[in-house]
Amino acid sequence: MLSIVSLSITLGGFSVRDVSLEVKPDEYFIILGPTGAGKTILLETIAGIHAPDSGKIFLDDREITALEPRERNTGMVYQDYMLFPHLTVEENIAFGLRQKNIPRDEQRAIVEEMCMLLEIGHLAGRYPGTLSGGEQQRVALARALVLRPAILLLDEPMSALDSRTRERMRSELSRIRKLTGTTIVQITHHFDDVFALADRIAIMREGRIVQVGETSEVFLHPADTFVAEFLGIGNIIRGNSVMAGKIAKITPARGPAFFAASDIVGDVVATLHAEDVILSKAPFESSARNGLPGTVSEIIPSGSTVRVILDAGFPLTALLTRESCRDLDLEPGSSVYATFKATAVHVIPVTASE
Repeated sequence: MLSIVSLSITLGGFSVRDVSLEVKPDEYFIILGPTGAGKTILLETIAGIHAPDSGKIFLDDREITALEPRERNTGMVYQDYMLFPHLTVEENIAFGLRQKNIPRDEQRAIVEEMCMLLEIGHLAGRYPGTLSGGEQQRVALARALVLRPAILLLDEPMSALDSRTRERMRSELSRIRKLTGTTIVQITHHFDDVFALADRIAIMREGRIVQVGETSEVFLHPADTFVAEFLGIGNIIRGNSVMAGKIAKITPARGPAFFAASDIVGDVVATLHAEDVILSKAPFESSARNGLPGTVSEIIPSGSTVRVILDAGFPLTALLTRESCRDLDLEPGSSVYATFKATAVHVIPVTASE
């Protein structure tokens, strides 16, 4: 298990401040955050590239805070892969083994095993400059994994790949993780990576961890407005909440009230995923507590889906398939009804979001 305790470090204009975090054995853990949040500094400090100003790092109950990178039993892969251009694929993969003075015959056997695992044996005699981005990434992963690290650190490892190759590499990373049992900590800006790979995620902001949890929990229940906005939750509505029986009635500054399955009162921010909003031409029988009339303001196609922006007294976004949008015959100015459940509304006290 990786355990970080009250870690702080400042490098130039970037900093990590009082970070405490635990990553479980065999876990695929992803760190998200805007540019400048301190994600790479945190990863490099775990790897031993930087010494923290304060705090401690433990790996498998052994403190590694002051150890040299080669003594930590960690592996790291950067977004540009950092392969040695003058070495063949086989020589790149074996580099760390040579540094550890592993006998040549043993090196060859270990490299062959890793090439077989990553299905790159046919590339062994080639140089990095002749490889595709996906092939270079596999070689970089092999070079890191060949040392059998207790934890693998990935800094935006798929940022340079096209979408199709990224999809293949996600499957590859998932397969490698299952076969090797390696704990993986990855930085990414792509939510597709998160949904495909992560057991848990952490959100960073200005050098601090602001939320940690299982992927679904964080997306459904963001800790504050920043997290909700960063994760692209479709609807973020400020209002005042009062209890109406066992649920909350939220009144926005403009527009009609709606209900949420919450007991939080006072000034709040309500979040609602766009995919939880159902549009119809007329009201219909439903167990959902919320049904609001609205007018379509804008229709934004995005791949196989369409984002429909409504004026419901306040801006409200729904996510539909193209087929549903076509069946409803929607266009700007269309009158619709937006239906959503009280349980789909997550409520955050304003004091927690500022």
